[in-house]
Amino acid sequence: MSKAGIENRLAQIRKSRGLAAAELARRVNVNRQTIYAIEAGTYVPNTEVALHLARELEVAIDDLFSLRAAAATVPELLTAEVLSAAPPAAGQPVRICQVGTKWVSVPVSATPSYLPEADGVIRRTSRTGSRADLVVVAKEDAAHKRLVLAGCDPAARLLANMVERVAGIEIISAAASSKLALAWLKEGQVHIAGSHLEDPATGEFNVPFVREMFAGEEMILVTFANWEEGFAVASGNPKQIRAAADLAKRNVRLINRERGAAIRTLLDRLLAEAGLAPSSIRGYHSEAFGHLAAAYAVADGQADVCLVTRSAALTFGLDFLPLHHARYDFVLRKRTLDLPAAKAFLDVLQRATLRRKLELLAGYDTSQTGTVIHC
Repeated sequence: MSKAGIENRLAQIRKSRGLAAAELARRVNVNRQTIYAIEAGTYVPNTEVALHLARELEVAIDDLFSLRAAAATVPELLTAEVLSAAPPAAGQPVRICQVGTKWVSVPVSATPSYLPEADGVIRRTSRTGSRADLVVVAKEDAAHKRLVLAGCDPAARLLANMVERVAGIEIISAAASSKLALAWLKEGQVHIAGSHLEDPATGEFNVPFVREMFAGEEMILVTFANWEEGFAVASGNPKQIRAAADLAKRNVRLINRERGAAIRTLLDRLLAEAGLAPSSIRGYHSEAFGHLAAAYAVADGQADVCLVTRSAALTFGLDFLPLHHARYDFVLRKRTLDLPAAKAFLDVLQRATLRRKLELLAGYDTSQTGTVIHC
């Protein structure tokens, strides 16, 4: 094996042909010492000599010479924050990213068809589940050209794919309710939080909450889209669900969102307006983490109805009954704009191609997409 990282099988092949080193040297017009040096790996022949050797021994050149196999990457241990609404478990695959001086990890799930893209696995969780010891590979790849985006918008994946394709920036998506996403942003665990919280007093979205939660900090809100929220039901609406009052029917099962989800707050408001107590609704205390998870529960027959975005209902071929409009904003600290990755992320938001995809595939209103609000 040579110092240059070249492996060779010259001695083995020469001997199998019954050729002495001196004879082979004569045929390729080099001295015997050169043949021995090549075989010992202390000398790498030039292209002409290598081609002559291959011709004389009647083999392909890559049968004689090959690159040394790269050394295997040794996994390393890393302690990181775990961004998960559900309790993480040992052995769970995660993506990792550096946010400021903190390392964070986001659990990812497999599908029946393929393993998830991951940087490592959880080795051991803390008692609270908020931190974990990880076994990771290629940590240096996770420190640059990545952003952590927390939120619940099902269409954020469209944006993430375009950002990666256009700018080479990976978006690590952490599923979270609006309140949890903002809490992670407050703690410096994510770069960007998605939110559609509505102030009941003013009807304003997100701005009042950000001003209160991040008082004294310069914050930026960038509108992603305006969307419709409503009931998702099986095709044909077999339980004839039209309004919140229908949720009290004995044969209707609801799947709710987790605490802190803006859409759960909307559901509570609709129930109050209909004069219904949560305890009268079958399935009120069953929770799904995210719009897509809730819609899937209906599609899978685990529930009859959920309150989600139109895009989530469309994803699983459910009927959708619109009830409310909301604005979904991306929230970030102004200083985050100094990151090239963040600039690339916001640049893609201005692209007409993205808007057309959001309109066509998710049914979003993109008339305000990319609008910046300073707080």
